[in-house]
Amino acid sequence: MAHGYFETALQVEWKKDESPVTRADREAEQKLRQTLQHHFPKDGFLGEEFGDFSGESGYRWIIDPIDGTRNFVRGIPLWGTLLGLEYRGEMIAGIVEAPALRQSWRALRGDGAFHNDKPIQVSKVNQLKEAQVFYSSIAWFTRANKQKEFLQLASSVGRQRGFGDFYGFVLVAQGAGEIMVEYGVHAWDIAALIPILEEAGGKLTNWNGLQSIHSADVLATNGLLHQPTLDILGGA
Repeated sequence: MAHGYFETALQVEWKKDESPVTRADREAEQKLRQTLQHHFPKDGFLGEEFGDFSGESGYRWIIDPIDGTRNFVRGIPLWGTLLGLEYRGEMIAGIVEAPALRQSWRALRGDGAFHNDKPIQVSKVNQLKEAQVFYSSIAWFTRANKQKEFLQLASSVGRQRGFGDFYGFVLVAQGAGEIMVEYGVHAWDIAALIPILEEAGGKLTNWNGLQSIHSADVLATNGLLHQPTLDILGGA
């Protein structure tokens, strides 16, 4: 659905939190909700554009119709649709579709994680000086009053790359880097990514080391470098 609008002239609106939204975001989420509700009428939903809907089954689908809308509206192919499945507070499955890249990532609890149809694992790098860290924008660390900590982390690793949104997380899951650190996220930004990271052998928490889809700050690593990175970030 969203891919049909990619690289077209779209009107961009700005929400109160200064994030962009387009017709493509709304239509993609609406289509996903309608399709899932048809097959699972008792399930709940939480989406970026249409909010929360309580279900009766204990299952809840968490939807980000376009993760990386800023990329989407500027013709940058690093955007994706994220769909996570929660059961009684635990994320049990996640799917990321990146149509412009023709790539996907998925995971189901106990079944492993996959990039397209290839099983993936996090890297075995255990030294910060050999690690690659991903992030979206230094501006987010300024907002969190963590710019000094971010620069300390950046100077401690081998390389830094500004691959934000879902892409940094899945790169960690497939072993292409070791650390993804982010601020300013919402539940729909990370829900689908938790099963993918964990089934690939990695770890995802907030900057205090706790797992919550409702924290604004998030850290994903290969597990081996999680605590050393938390030590530098110093909590939220």
